[in-house]
Amino acid sequence: MTTQDYIQLENDYGAMNYKPLDVVLTRGKGVWVWDVEGNQYLDCLASYSAVNQGHCHPRIAAAMQEQIERLTLTSRAFRNDQLGLFYKELCELTHSHLVLPMNSGAEAVETCIKAVRKWGYRTKGIPEGKAEIIACENNFHGRTITLISFSTEAQYRNGYAPFTPGFKIIPFGDAQALEQAITPNTVAFLVEPIQGEAGIIVPPAGYLKRVREICAAHDIVMMTDEIQTGLGRTGKLLAEEHEGVEADLTMIGKALAGGFYPISAVLSNKQVLGVFQPGDHGSTFGGNPLACATARMALKVLVEEGMIENAAKMGDYMAQQLRGISSPYVKQVRGKGLLIGVELRQEARGARRFCEALMKQGVLCKETHEHVIRFAPPLIIQRAEIDFAIERFQTVLASL
Repeated sequence: MTTQDYIQLENDYGAMNYKPLDVVLTRGKGVWVWDVEGNQYLDCLASYSAVNQGHCHPRIAAAMQEQIERLTLTSRAFRNDQLGLFYKELCELTHSHLVLPMNSGAEAVETCIKAVRKWGYRTKGIPEGKAEIIACENNFHGRTITLISFSTEAQYRNGYAPFTPGFKIIPFGDAQALEQAITPNTVAFLVEPIQGEAGIIVPPAGYLKRVREICAAHDIVMMTDEIQTGLGRTGKLLAEEHEGVEADLTMIGKALAGGFYPISAVLSNKQVLGVFQPGDHGSTFGGNPLACATARMALKVLVEEGMIENAAKMGDYMAQQLRGISSPYVKQVRGKGLLIGVELRQEARGARRFCEALMKQGVLCKETHEHVIRFAPPLIIQRAEIDFAIERFQTVLASL
């Protein structure tokens, strides 16, 4: 079958809720992927940071295969021998007290919303049904009805009303706006350390530290969505570490199993997750032994193979090289670690055509918010591979 044959199958039988680049991938190894025609590409998206450890990492693959042959699913009706080990290792790595495992990033965020509302009613004494959560403009936390209820992106909300109440929106990066928005019914503040889908928006220095102080002073829960920024992406295990803060609730996912299996987790202190009692919340697949065994190895290779440190070093190099490009189309290069956005000027006529041109040059990127190209390769990338991407980006900027 040809590329067009595969694309036609998707178009004939699949819902049209995505607009991918017209490349049909069939194999991946490290930072490279190959399409069904045998063409090779440098992956500079890393499945939106789900394959931080690189495609098909052999140690993770081996751990997953071993577990597949032993036990894959028990539900939470029974215990399994991987879950407790996963809890312990993840808590020790992230300095957390408790872990609640789920399957997707959106589920992790929904879990946090439930937890902080119950905490507000049971611990803080907020009247039932009055809890408020503050979130930021241009946020992206997922696509469930509740999560799009506090999105400011019109397309995410169009046609899906009525929406879940209980949310207040403030500007991102404005700590004063947070303090002014807090009321006696506020239970939590939900924030991304860096806004990914909004176009790799980095808040002012000191923002998260000030947020931590405000939340503590007003007895509200600080929640950080690290589903994209966590697990080494920004050059730290968690992006909140850049300012030396610890949130009360942190959501991680995507790279937690190295792209091999869906798993997410809520990291918490005991006060907040401690409100859950048996039957309050759950998931048939959440915390299954296959996911836990795979995630345990994914975390090990992230740390043992120096991927976090490499993300910091190579991220600095890549940003420096991108900023060194002279082009009338490039407005700004921003980001942290290997989460980098290149914002193009209006006269560039959108980022999509540049991503399509880069694909033809052997580099896979994806546009976000129309005018931004996201560069987020696996954390194992090296200078020669970055140079490969930069050279082709320069070619595309000149040719378009």
